[in-house]
Amino acid sequence: MSNYIEIEGVSGNEQDIIQEDMKYRTGKFVWRVSFSAPLNPATVNNMNLYVTDASDKPLKTSIHYDPVGNYIEIEPREAYVQNTSYVLTITKNVESKGGQKLKNEMKVKFHV
Repeated sequence: MSNYIEIEGVSGNEQDIIQEDMKYRTGKFVWRVSFSAPLNPATVNNMNLYVTDASDKPLKTSIHYDPVGNYIEIEPREAYVQNTSYVLTITKNVESKGGQKLKNEMKVKFHV
């Protein structure tokens, strides 16, 4: 049994911006998504950022925005199931404080 996450695919041309700081992960892997501009906190929610399993069923997650570091953390409330694929989705509805939306929706398919 492995405690690693494997990124299986990234939508569009965004694969260049997906980085892993550490390879070792536990069953409660926390995604950290950094942004180049301050965000509108009202748009940082589980309708605009979410994780689904292979059958498109959403996982229960906690979402935290750090305005100082300018990043969002998406943490599952339950452990990921080993040998299962998931998709992290960041919709275009995430906005900057100035009201600018993301240009493209981003999807990151990963396997635990």
